[in-house]
Amino acid sequence: MGSNPTPSTVVRFKLFFRYITCVARKSAVLIPVIIAAAAVGAIGIAYIPSEVRDADRTELSKGTVRINDDVITVEIADTPTERQRWLTFRQDRLPSDTALLLRYDTPDLHEVWMLNIEYNLDLVWFDKDGNAVYLVKDAAPCQNLVETVSCTYKTTSRSLYVMASTSGFIDAHEITKGSLMSAISI
Repeated sequence: MGSNPTPSTVVRFKLFFRYITCVARKSAVLIPVIIAAAAVGAIGIAYIPSEVRDADRTELSKGTVRINDDVITVEIADTPTERQRWLTFRQDRLPSDTALLLRYDTPDLHEVWMLNIEYNLDLVWFDKDGNAVYLVKDAAPCQNLVETVSCTYKTTSRSLYVMASTSGFIDAHEITKGSLMSAISI
């Protein structure tokens, strides 16, 4: 014959059962709310109205550099805010003789995440001496918010500058690994 449970065991079981039931009810409400909030946030970021996304567009300083024998007009992003904002939401394509130059404080393995970029870009990383150390032609932008691997581009060599321009820029200016960028006015 089995033993009868003690009154304290019965009380503990009832308390445990109430706790589990309460947690299950809360989870049944919280999980869908969290999923819905994440979905609304992602949709909101993906479809930001143009008047909002262009409101804080700051003009970047301009300069000129020489790569091989070509003189290139550059828009210079040298603060963390400018580098973060760079070409995001920009509708107008850069002309073939113009590029954006991301200038960093120290050489490192700088990466470029192509979130909210409107068109494919050519990317060139330059070391502290101005030598092209890594190139990516026709880099595709992110297609959605969760995509990170296929639209993040990172050099394999330390660089101080990253140059970005409309796809076809590298071929038009015959830039290769080892091409020299020299500052004319930056």
